[in-house]
Amino acid sequence: MSSITEIFVNERSEIRRVGELAERFGAQAGLSEEDVMSVNLVLDELVSNVIENAYEDTARHEIHVSMTFEGGELTIRVEDDGREFDPLQKPPPDLDLPLEERPVGGLGIHIVRTVMDAVEYERRDGRNILTMHKTIGRT
Repeated sequence: MSSITEIFVNERSEIRRVGELAERFGAQAGLSEEDVMSVNLVLDELVSNVIENAYEDTARHEIHVSMTFEGGELTIRVEDDGREFDPLQKPPPDLDLPLEERPVGGLGIHIVRTVMDAVEYERRDGRNILTMHKTIGRT
């Protein structure tokens, strides 16, 4: 089993560290380059959205990211204390609409849902918790 946890703060400069975490975890868990890129894409999207949208103040907030890989199952968990937001309640974007007619938002969680096999949200003790699962090594 491989496992890693990292705490980020709500500053845009932290996105660089997200990529480093994905690379470090991928090496530790023996993930393929393609799987590392998927992890990086998902984390970049989610942590960026938390930093940009979750907080109504300018105070420092922590964003907890944990990943485990065991028995071919990758689990990613992103937890924050931002305002309550269940991204799974957003309808999927209409990708058939011309770009200029699409509403802003919703594409990120669509990407996450596409990359991961399962995505779950819960609000517990004033925290948003998004847990994602992906089977690695499937043909």
